Amino acid sequence: MKVLAALLGSSLLAAAALTPAQAATGGPLVVVNPGFEKGADSWTFTSGTGVATNYPHGGAKLIYLDDGPGKSVSQTITVPTTGSYSISAWIATGGAGGTFGLRRNGADVGTVTLPARDIYSRYTVSNLSLTQGDTLEIAFGSGSGWVNADDVMISPGARANPVVTSSNAKVVELFDWAKAKAGSWVHQDGAVGPINISENPPVNPGEAPYTPTYWAGYAHRTAYYSRDFAHQLAGAHLLGFDEENRNMLRSFAASATQEHKYYPVWAINFDAKTWHTIDYKSPTNFVREVPATFELVEKSDEAFRWTGDRTYVDDPAFWDYYTHATGDFISLHDGAKPNGVAEGTGKGIFQGVASYNEVSGEPLAEAGDGIGAQYQAYRALADMALDKHEVRLSRDIAEKARDLKRYFNQEWSVKSGTTDFVRAYTVDGTPLTGFGKENSWFMPMKGIIDAGPRNDAYLDFIDTQASGSGKPSNIEAITYLPDTFFRHNRADTAWKWMRYVYDQREVKHVSNRQGLNGDYPEVPFTLVSQTVEGLMGIQPDAPRRTIATQSRLPADIGWLQVADVPVGDGTVTVRHDGQTATTFTNGADGLRFWEARFLGEHRWLEVNGHRVPGMARDIDGVRYSVAVVPVRGHETATARIVG
Repeated sequence: MKVLAALLGSSLLAAAALTPAQAATGGPLVVVNPGFEKGADSWTFTSGTGVATNYPHGGAKLIYLDDGPGKSVSQTITVPTTGSYSISAWIATGGAGGTFGLRRNGADVGTVTLPARDIYSRYTVSNLSLTQGDTLEIAFGSGSGWVNADDVMISPGARANPVVTSSNAKVVELFDWAKAKAGSWVHQDGAVGPINISENPPVNPGEAPYTPTYWAGYAHRTAYYSRDFAHQLAGAHLLGFDEENRNMLRSFAASATQEHKYYPVWAINFDAKTWHTIDYKSPTNFVREVPATFELVEKSDEAFRWTGDRTYVDDPAFWDYYTHATGDFISLHDGAKPNGVAEGTGKGIFQGVASYNEVSGEPLAEAGDGIGAQYQAYRALADMALDKHEVRLSRDIAEKARDLKRYFNQEWSVKSGTTDFVRAYTVDGTPLTGFGKENSWFMPMKGIIDAGPRNDAYLDFIDTQASGSGKPSNIEAITYLPDTFFRHNRADTAWKWMRYVYDQREVKHVSNRQGLNGDYPEVPFTLVSQTVEGLMGIQPDAPRRTIATQSRLPADIGWLQVADVPVGDGTVTVRHDGQTATTFTNGADGLRFWEARFLGEHRWLEVNGHRVPGMARDIDGVRYSVAVVPVRGHETATARIVG
C-alpha cells in the first residue's frame, strides 16, 4: 500500500441516495458510497484489496489494491436516466499498469491504464452514453504496484460540443483535453453529496441535494468560489452549462445582502444555498475581496451576451445585485481614500481585501484589479440597462465608466514626478508601483489603461515579470495571462502562456491536496474559453443577434476553425486563415448579423466575393476595419482583407 503525506478533510462525495420523487422520474446516476466512508458498502472486493484509513485523498477512508495481477474493486449500478455522463476518480499508484475501467452491460466502454504516480490525480472517462436500464460497472484493477482510489464522481455530459480543427496539432490537442477535463467537474441536479468539506471540516459537515453547479476552486473543498467561477463562466457556457452558470451567479447575487454590506459571499456549497464554513464565520467575519463584487456584474453581462437569456436583466435578484454593486457597495467602502473607488480594509481576507493578490502582505485600500473590475462592472450595467430599456440609467452608468477611466489614467495610476505605474494604494495613502501580480495584470486585462505607448510598455513589463522572478507559484493565477494579452492583440504572447499552462498540466500543484496542475478546475475551463474568445476573437451579442469575430492567430497557427459554438438559440462556426480571412457559418434558423473585424485600417475588404469599403471603427482606442454582413440561417459568408 502507499505511503503518502497525510491529506486532511472529509470525503468529497459521500453516499448518495434517490428521493422517492427522483426515483419516479429517473433521477441522477449516482455511485453509492463513492468516498468509501461507509467502508465496503456497495462495493465488491477481491482478495488483496480492502478499505484503509491511511492517507486518503479526502475524508477518513479509501480503497487499496495490492500489487500484482487479478485484484479488483468494483460497483455495478443500474442506470436510472438515459444520458451522457463523465465518470471520474482520484487515484494514486505505486507502479504502472493499474486500471480504472467502465463496463456497460458487460462490455468495456472506457478503460484508463494508470501510470506510476504516487500522488493523487483525477482520471476521467468522458461523455459515456448510457440508456435507462443499462448496467454500469465501475472497476479499479491492480497493476505492477499498489493502487489507491477515492472520491468517485459522476457528471452529466457536456450539452454543447464545439469542435476545433487546425493546421496546428497542438491547439487541437489542448482544446480536446480541456473540453473533456472541464466537463468532468459538473454536478448532477439532485445528487446528494457532502457540504462544508475542506482541509479543516466541521465536526458534522452535513450533506444536501446538489443543484446544477460545477467545481470552481480547490478540489478538496466542496464549494464554488466567486473568483474562480467568474473566470470559468465562459468556458462553462461553451460546453453548454448555462443552467449551472445562471444558478451559481444568482446564488452569489442573493448573498450580497445589506447585512453583508453588499459583498457576495466568497464560497457557496453545491446546494447553491449555504455558505461554505471554512470561508464564512458570521455576517461580519467572512472572506471577501473587492474585485469579485464587480466581476460578477461583468460576468452576468457576459452570460447574457452568450445566451440571450433575459433572466439576467429581468430577474429582480440579479438587477438588485448590479445596482447595489455599482452604487451602495462603493459608497459603503470608500473611506480611506474617498474618490469613488471601492476599498478593502487592509486587514486580511476575513475583513475584506482590495486585491485578489492575497499573499502580498500589503495593507491595501485600493488596487489595480479592484478599480479595473469596477470599470468593467459599470460598462456591463450600461449595456444591460439598454436591453432593459432603462436609457437614462445606461447613459449615467456609461458616464461613470468614462469618468473612472479618465481618473485612472490621469491621476490614480500616476506617481507624481516619475514615470512609474501605480498599481495600488495602502490604507495610509501610499502609492505602490512595481509588480503586484493580480493588481498589475488585471489593469490591462480589464481595459482600463488607455491604448498607446504607456499601455504597451506595461504589457511588456508584465510579460517580463511573469516570465521571471515574478511568476506566480500557483497555476490558476497564470491562467489570466492569456486573457490579458489577447485583449491587446498580442497573439503570440497570449498563445505562449496558453501553451505554458497546458504544458504544466501534469506538474504537481503547489497545494499538496490539489494533485496536479491540470486537476485544478480553472485550468481546463479557461483554456476552452481562451481558444474561442481569445484565438478566435468570437464576441457574441445574442440579444441583438450579432456576433463579432477577429482573428488573433499567432504566427505558428496557419488556420483554425471552431465549429458549433453555442450562441443564443443556435451555433456558429468560424474559421480564420491567418489574420486576413474569415469564414462564418450561422448555425441558427434565423437571420444574424456578422461583424467581421480586422485589425488596422484597410480601405477595402472582400465579402462573399464582392469588394466593399472597410468601415473604420475605434474599439477601446484601437482602430479596426469592419464589415457587417447579414447571414441567413444555416448559410456561410466569407470576408478577407484585399487592400
